[in-house]
Amino acid sequence: MYKLIAIDLDGTLLNSQGEISDENRLYLKKAIDKGINVVLASGRPIDSVENLSLEIGANKYLISGNGAVVYGIQEKEILYNKFLSKAQVLNIIKMCKDNSIYCNVYTENEIIAESLNYNILFYYRENANKDEEKRTKINIVNDMYKYIESSQVEKYLKITVCDDSQLIFNSILRKLKTISDVDVLDVSHMSRKIIKDGTERIQIEYFYTEITNRNVNKWEAIKYIIEKDRINPEQVVGIGDNINDKEMIEYAGLGIAMGNSSPDVKAVAKIVVADNNSDGVAEAIKKYILDD
Repeated sequence: MYKLIAIDLDGTLLNSQGEISDENRLYLKKAIDKGINVVLASGRPIDSVENLSLEIGANKYLISGNGAVVYGIQEKEILYNKFLSKAQVLNIIKMCKDNSIYCNVYTENEIIAESLNYNILFYYRENANKDEEKRTKINIVNDMYKYIESSQVEKYLKITVCDDSQLIFNSILRKLKTISDVDVLDVSHMSRKIIKDGTERIQIEYFYTEITNRNVNKWEAIKYIIEKDRINPEQVVGIGDNINDKEMIEYAGLGIAMGNSSPDVKAVAKIVVADNNSDGVAEAIKKYILDD
C-alpha cells in the first residue's frame, strides 16, 4: 500500500488557470480518508503551498521552494531547509541586472519583484480569485538589489529568471551556470499559463529557470519525510510535470508524469496520465493508488 503521495502544483494539481478541479479534490479526499499522507511539493513560498494544502485537507507536511524547505503544518515550523544565503541572492540579482533580464526572489512567505511580469503576473491574477488570507504574497519594490541588501532576511528559497526571448534567455542561462555554489534548473521549454480577464483568456508565455542552493530538489526533501516517518521509497508516489519534478518521479516507488509533461520527465515516469486540464491527478489516484 502506498503511504505518501507527493504532488506538484503548477502544471500538475492546478489547471492552467491555477485552480484545483472538483474531480481532483474528490480523489485527494478519498486518498486522505484512506490514511495516505498527501504532500504538496512546489516551488511556491510556504504560505502559498500551506493555503492550498489546507484547502484539500493535507495537514502534515508541505515542500516549498522546489525542495528547499520541508514545513510541518501542524507544528507550524520549518523542519528541514537548504536556503540560499543573502550573498548568493545578491550575486545572482547583480548578474541579471547587468544583463537586463527579469528575475524575482522567493522568501519563505513572499515573492519579491520589481514589476508584474511573467510568473508574477500569473500569481497576481490568480490572487484576484482568492480571499486575501489565501493569496500568494507579492512584494513589488523599486530596486530589488538595494531592498534585499538592506533587508533583515538572510535566508531565501529560490530565484526565478524569465524572458520571452529564447536568444536572450539562453545567453543569461549560460552565465548563471558558471556560478559554482548554486543549482540552475535546466528547463528547455517555454512556460505557458492562462489568466482570465473577464470573459477573455490571455496566455502568458516565457522562458524561465529557477536557481536554488546546491543539491536542492523535491526528492531530497521527500527523503527527509520518509526517513522521519519510517516509510520505504517504494511506498511513495510522485506526481509532476516539469524538470523540477524529475528526481521525485524517478526515485519514488511509483513515478507518474502528467500528459503535459516535458519529454525528459515522461522518460523517467512509470505511468503517464491525462494533462493538468483533464484531471490527471484524479486519474492517477483512482487507477493506480486507491486500487493499488
